[in-house]
Amino acid sequence: MKISFYSIKFFGLLFSFLLTLNGFANEGSDNASQGDERINTENEIKEYIQHHIKDAHDFHLVSYTNDAGERVHVGFPLPVILYGRDGITTFMSSEFHHDTEGKVVVEKNGSRFVNYHSKIYELENGASEVAFDADKHPVNASRPLDLSISKSVFGILVIGLLMLWWFSSLARQYKKRSIPKGFGRVLEPLVIYVRDEIAKPNIGEKKYRKFTGYLMTVFFFIWFLNILGLTPLGFNVTGQIAVTAALAIFTLIIYTVSGNRDYWIHMIWMPGVPILIRPVLALIELLGAFVIKPFSLLVRLFANISAGHIIVMSLVAIMITLKSEMTVFGSTTLSFVLALFITVIELLVAFLQAYIFTMLSALFIGMAVAEHDHEHDSDGTHELSDAEDVRADFI
Repeated sequence: MKISFYSIKFFGLLFSFLLTLNGFANEGSDNASQGDERINTENEIKEYIQHHIKDAHDFHLVSYTNDAGERVHVGFPLPVILYGRDGITTFMSSEFHHDTEGKVVVEKNGSRFVNYHSKIYELENGASEVAFDADKHPVNASRPLDLSISKSVFGILVIGLLMLWWFSSLARQYKKRSIPKGFGRVLEPLVIYVRDEIAKPNIGEKKYRKFTGYLMTVFFFIWFLNILGLTPLGFNVTGQIAVTAALAIFTLIIYTVSGNRDYWIHMIWMPGVPILIRPVLALIELLGAFVIKPFSLLVRLFANISAGHIIVMSLVAIMITLKSEMTVFGSTTLSFVLALFITVIELLVAFLQAYIFTMLSALFIGMAVAEHDHEHDSDGTHELSDAEDVRADFI
């Protein structure tokens, strides 16, 4: 019987998912007495999940105990770039030896650094470890400017380079053929979908081309990063508030700079309403444009992606928390079925969040650049413009 290439890819992904479950199960095996950092208790599971959704300075793939009883961590380091009291300091994160408790001190260029819960602190003279006061503020260390290539930054660079390669190849193919081949056949319907179903309806036939490049970039950037976050590599780029905030700020800048004269008139001095009400409406419109709209973009993406990762990891943890009640086989089976189901749902959410962010960005841009055609009557009333129709649909 012939096995298709797509079947091989499916079983490869399934095998990767099983490896992820197996790695988590090994972390929770009954060997806490060895002091080898394995995860058994409820608090340890919570800390593990919180650590999983945070950014990190290295990739930690799996841990195991060797024949000598030593805990071995498998992964690869990333460059650490810090600007502290003595200028720029660089080294590889492997010098922390996978320590995130602030116990391993790295001395470079006369400065001493520790990694405490994925945050790097520069110790003061004479300090051997970072100490905190009651408000969790360091009393003998400071935070240097961290310009490191963290796990999230690495993911952004990888996806950025892949997008540049894929779409450059697709553009070159259109110069020679009308129908692309290879991976271009996968990208083409999605490109057409973003253009015809998101850009054109929300921005308009006349002006959509000016903003389609940005909308396509945002859509594929978010979608690919979301898919990357479902792999055993442990990426959670779009679950970082700084990343989603940056994307929301880009959209804010674009629709603010591109807003036409009528857009600002309707925002600052709304025509067709009593004069006493116009200042109140102006305050509401300005608050919506500069705070509510970008905040809704960044929070929606950040919250949904982070929640998805937390749910998947919590379901995986069932194999540990219910092991005594359901036996190892029963708890592992239940954990696998539930986690696999949620992971499939996460594949849909990955696309849906990219679509929603792009759709709302296109809608906000369309409201800013829509053409107005007012027919003012003698009493000051006017017909609804295209922009007001868009705003009404959004509300």
